[in-house]
Amino acid sequence: MIYSSGLLLAFSIFALVSSITPGPNNTMLLISGVNFGFRRSVPHIIGVAVGFAILVTAAGMGLGEVFVKWPVLYTALRYISAIYLIYLAWRILRSKQLQIKEANKKPISFLQAAAFQWANPKAWVMAIIAVTTYIPEEHFLLNLAMLISLFLVFVFLGSIVWTLFGNWIQRFLHRPDYLRLFNVIMATLLILSLYPLFSKNL
Repeated sequence: MIYSSGLLLAFSIFALVSSITPGPNNTMLLISGVNFGFRRSVPHIIGVAVGFAILVTAAGMGLGEVFVKWPVLYTALRYISAIYLIYLAWRILRSKQLQIKEANKKPISFLQAAAFQWANPKAWVMAIIAVTTYIPEEHFLLNLAMLISLFLVFVFLGSIVWTLFGNWIQRFLHRPDYLRLFNVIMATLLILSLYPLFSKNL
């Protein structure tokens, strides 16, 4: 057995909790479920999972060590990510109606969702913690593959739950006051999700 049962259980709990709790991905999937419904948000869901798997693979293959060796690169990433998430929060606050009514509006694509993982502070923290804490050195590549496979399951489940929830609450947001409250909450969650970016732990 590559993984011990205790380590596997510990990682499964970490993956479940980190995948289901609020963060940039889940907040944006909730918004996508509200604005575009579940079916049109499926490429977004798949993009999140695939992009995150690529990020974890990169972290496992040594990208995290690059940031430790050249911290200026990580600092640059933090500020770029912060600016992008603040911009998204500002756009959410300015939204005055459900985009599902606007034919020219499109949900986030697979490639956009996958690329966003590189600017997602929670994804970076999850990837680095998982690689440095839950992968035994023996049979490292096999353990990394198993970790990524489990992560994919939990990330998919979390993404589906948040998107379906967004699709469900859509019916309550046609009133302007409810929509305004929803936008304020979502923008606030995005801003709060910046916290991991400025943690001292990579």
